[in-house]
Formats: sequence, C-alpha cells, structure tokens
Amino acid sequence: MVKAIKVVALGSLLAASALYGASTAACAGCHGQQFEKKALGKSKIVKDMSKEDIVKALKGYKDGTYGGDMKGMMTGQVKALSDADMEAIAASIKGGGDTKAAPAAEAAEAPKEEAKKVVDINAKVADPKRLDAEDLGNKKEVEENVLGLRKTSLFDEKVTPADAGTKDERPAPGTAPKFERAYVNAPPMIPHSVEGLLPITRKSNQCLGCHMPDKAKAVGATPLPKSHFTNYRPNTKLSDKGEIIKEGKTITNTSDVKTVAHSLKTLSNARFNCSQCHAPQANIKTAVGNTFKSDGLTDELKSKSNLVDVINNGVK
Repeated sequence: MVKAIKVVALGSLLAASALYGASTAACAGCHGQQFEKKALGKSKIVKDMSKEDIVKALKGYKDGTYGGDMKGMMTGQVKALSDADMEAIAASIKGGGDTKAAPAAEAAEAPKEEAKKVVDINAKVADPKRLDAEDLGNKKEVEENVLGLRKTSLFDEKVTPADAGTKDERPAPGTAPKFERAYVNAPPMIPHSVEGLLPITRKSNQCLGCHMPDKAKAVGATPLPKSHFTNYRPNTKLSDKGEIIKEGKTITNTSDVKTVAHSLKTLSNARFNCSQCHAPQANIKTAVGNTFKSDGLTDELKSKSNLVDVINNGVK
C-alpha cells in the first residue's frame, strides 16, 4: 500500500469512489490517520464508532436521514455509493481488511500529478477559426438566425434558445487540475465539485476546512493568501462629541479616508464568503467566442496572485 500520499476529506473519497474503490486512504486529511479527529472540527470521531454505526451514517447521508453540520456536504457526496461500497469502507476503518487499498492509492496518485497542470479554459472559446467565422462585422450579409445569443430566427417567437447542455461534473476536491486565471489577479476559479459545500453561511464555511494555511498543505489544497488575512478598512468610530475618528485622528471631511493595512490572525470578515468571488466551472459550449486578452498575464501570474503587493503599493 502506498503510504506517502496527500489525502483529502472523506467526502472527496466518497464522491470519487467509482474511480478509487472503497479505500479509506483519502480520509486521513480531515479524519486523521487513525480516524481520531473531528473532520472540519464538526464530525464525530470515527474511530469511536462501531462498524454498524459507520454504515448507518453513510446510508443516512445518502437518503438524507442522518447528519448534523456535515449533512450538507456529505449527502451529495455519497449518492454514488452502493451498499457494498459502504460496507467495505466501514470494514476497512474498523480493521476488517484493506479493501482495494493498493489500487485506490495508486489511482489517487494520478490525479495529483494532473493537478500540477494549469488548464486554459479559454482555449476552445478563443479558437481563431471560430472567432473568424463569428466576425459578423466584416461580413457583407448576415442572416437573422445568427444574430443574438439564441441563434434562431428573430421572427419566430415560439422558438426558445437551445439548452446549453450544462454539465457540472467536476472532480472531487483534491483531484482536479487548476484553471488558468483569465486576467492578472483574477479570483481563481473553483476546479472541483462544490456539491454539498454551498451555500456558505455565517455559521458554516466548509472551504476553510481545507484552504486555511495551517491545513492546506496536509490535504494538497491551495492555501488562502495574505490578502485574505488583511483588513484594508480604516478603524473608524464616533467620539463622545460626535466627531469622526479614523485611525486615531479626528477628521472633518468624511471622504478623507486613508488606505491602511491591518494584519489579522484570523480570516478577514470581508473574505469569509468565498463564493462571492470564486465561482465553480461548468462544461458548456459557449454561445459566442471570447476575444478578451489580458495585459501582463505572465505564465507565473496564470496560476499565482500578487494582489497583496499591488494593494500595498497604495498603503501608507
């Protein structure tokens, strides 16, 4: 059995069980090597559960009858598991055999190698032949069924745009290659499935279970950058006399706001709702091509951000 392997949460394993068999190798990132941890600080300690209880929990997640804080994530992740898969996982956890452990570990290595690559999501959308064919501005005659996004006759009100055929079949967390950024310091796209992870609420942000810097390396995730642990808002309050005080100084003009950078030990509240900026990708055929090109998008910046340095240029 391959022991040196970066691991991801149990939910990631379950979502990819069709590929990786019933191995528990990918559970340790959140549950611990001996299943001694609370996954994301919320789950039960699995090593203390009986085999029967583990099976019951997995089946309950699948039919929606089981689970507290982890229910939102796990219900969607276990839907592809058969009863036999669940029995094998429980048996492996409780020492009843390392079912399919070696093939699972070997299979898990391949996506990790693939994950080092950066995928250009605009490759097909910005294809020169497609853009030339869609360049209506240089054509002498244009038929009405190619105008607009629906690509149908403008005179037929009964016709509706064709279904884009959206397929949200992203790999499980920890197994997906990253997407190339569309422009300098663009918020990176989410390359993996977000089923069961959204919505993010005030009391629940499951992204932090893998992407906080102190956890990211262990599970092979991208750590949150320094900009997410910085508060760029000036400390502002009203004095007893009704005066506006910013950064300890009384000001008379409310527009006189100086940019500041307060380093934080915890995630900035302004960055808590990850899905405000980071969006998951869907495999669809776009209605039109994309001619956008970003200035300054070097190979390094296609997969890296220097946002904190850019912002700090204006900080006094």
